Amino acid sequence: MHYYRYSNAEVSCWYKYLLFSYNIVFWLAGMAFLAAGLWAWSEKGVLSDLTKVTGLHGLDPVVLVLVVGIVMFTLGFAGCVGALRENICLLKFFCGTIVLIFLLEVAVAVLAVLFQDWVRDKVKEFFENNIKSYRDDIDLQNLIDSLQKINHCCGAQGPDDWDFNIYFNCSSESKSREKCGVPFSCCVPDPAQKVVNTQCGYDVRKKSKSHWDDQIFIKGCIVALEAWLPRNIYVVAGVFIAISLLQIFGIFLARTLISDIEAVKAGNAF
Repeated sequence: MHYYRYSNAEVSCWYKYLLFSYNIVFWLAGMAFLAAGLWAWSEKGVLSDLTKVTGLHGLDPVVLVLVVGIVMFTLGFAGCVGALRENICLLKFFCGTIVLIFLLEVAVAVLAVLFQDWVRDKVKEFFENNIKSYRDDIDLQNLIDSLQKINHCCGAQGPDDWDFNIYFNCSSESKSREKCGVPFSCCVPDPAQKVVNTQCGYDVRKKSKSHWDDQIFIKGCIVALEAWLPRNIYVVAGVFIAISLLQIFGIFLARTLISDIEAVKAGNAF
């Protein structure tokens, strides 16, 4: 193991460059997320008109990508520069933020277990708000379609939730061709069809509910997700543990390097 030599103490090159390598991955990943998010916004014209984001009642998935990118880029930058320059301020910022994120993850997991009904209500409210904005943002539309197709579900609690959307609402005031229908992602796929029928959900809810399951999924996505979680609990737990170990490893490297630097400065003070 190689060391930088100081008068009374040493800073381990091993920890220094291991922390740098650990953070360069996050820095590059953060830049990739930011580039993808900004490109998506430019394609939608959001960069020239930010009201398209503030006026959206649902979630723009690009916002989530950008937030993750900003966090990863900032932490990666602080960790890389802090390690190379042996800057205690940047290293403490990196370490403290990782600790905060870790504690938030644990708190969310504990609250989700202790307050399941409250979480279910919030998820239902969140899903319904995004149903209202289904046609307002192409990325949100694709996200909902993917969720419904993968989980074989429709709406938050069932197909009637699509009444929250003005285009699919069954009210007499609606002039939309999609009135009293559901998105194509709610349709039961036909193996014989090689081309997706985007009109398969038209007028479905005008029929008797006893005939719905022949054409569309009648299970709500909240119920589908609740059924999915117990079946994949080991996968979810494994991902959570892996992320936690990575965070703990980063905290360990940062704290060790900070201790080395402080020891060097304390030694040089005498």
